[in-house]
Amino acid sequence: MRKFLRFLTTLVVAVALAVVLGTLVPRPLWPAAARGEGTRHILVLKNPIHTDIAVPLDDGVRRRFAFLADAGLPIDAPEARYIVFGWGGRAFYLETPTWSELKAVPVLKALTVDASVMHVDIAGAIKEPHPDVASFDIDEARSTALLDYIAASFRQGPDGPMVIEDAGYSTYDRFYEANGHFNALVGCNTWTAAGLRVAGLRTGWWNPLPVSLWWSMELYD
Repeated sequence: MRKFLRFLTTLVVAVALAVVLGTLVPRPLWPAAARGEGTRHILVLKNPIHTDIAVPLDDGVRRRFAFLADAGLPIDAPEARYIVFGWGGRAFYLETPTWSELKAVPVLKALTVDASVMHVDIAGAIKEPHPDVASFDIDEARSTALLDYIAASFRQGPDGPMVIEDAGYSTYDRFYEANGHFNALVGCNTWTAAGLRVAGLRTGWWNPLPVSLWWSMELYD
């Protein structure tokens, strides 16, 4: 028992140290050179365990993600202002729409290895400033790179991105099959962080939690 407690303590300390170093060490180490005027306003949204990227809707984005309209998402609605993208574990995402529905199996898969899905939501105006919203202005080239990164996260079938039937939290969101596998080390927040780096921003070296990603963004962006 004593050996197990010692091992558990060592593991907790090692994980805590990794999170701290992952927050404090920037990635990339040096800021990217300025490439143009920041004309595209993107948002990062967080809750206690998850982060999403929200991109502003315009005609180009609607054309790029036209398959969302085919699944019934109202990307052409006048009040639609953002598409919100999130990548995550299939079991946890699909089977836990609210905390009251938390189950052991999705949690176990999230801590080990699970298939991944993309969650897409349509949002109107998003309140800024807000403690759970971070905003950045990026140029057109970096916006295009970010959209490429997001689009590449959708798994493609014979007819394009593969929507998961009868899966969603409301009328305005959908789930799609995604590329990659989810686990405790490479999860939704590391996906968000990688997208921000593609967009020319800096994050911590490893940000598995929203709070560590938030701290790193405050430090470097």
